[in-house]
Amino acid sequence: MKSATQKKDSRVRRHARIRARVIGTATKPRLAVFRSNRAIYAQLINDDTATTIASADSRTAKGATLLLKGTEVGAEIASKAKKLGVTTIVFDRGGFKYIGVVKAVAEGARTEGLVF
Repeated sequence: MKSATQKKDSRVRRHARIRARVIGTATKPRLAVFRSNRAIYAQLINDDTATTIASADSRTAKGATLLLKGTEVGAEIASKAKKLGVTTIVFDRGGFKYIGVVKAVAEGARTEGLVF
């Protein structure tokens, strides 16, 4: 069985491969997702200036499960993006599989009108 450090190193390597291709700009920022055992975090990032435009997390979200909280986080980040005039983004899954909570964040953002 893999140890925790091996799992983290594998995820970091996967994320590096993704980041080599996914670049956010001012007009099309990168939606970066990080999943921990307790929470899900999402940020809109402009890589040209290396700044975070907006962020949301599940620590204050309402919902019984992390999956429901993830959908709410996606909707929250999408509403913040709309206020800033952003409608199109690129999705950065952070080396995590596109399943479960990571997928819920993406679907929550899509339901609020963000285009990937």
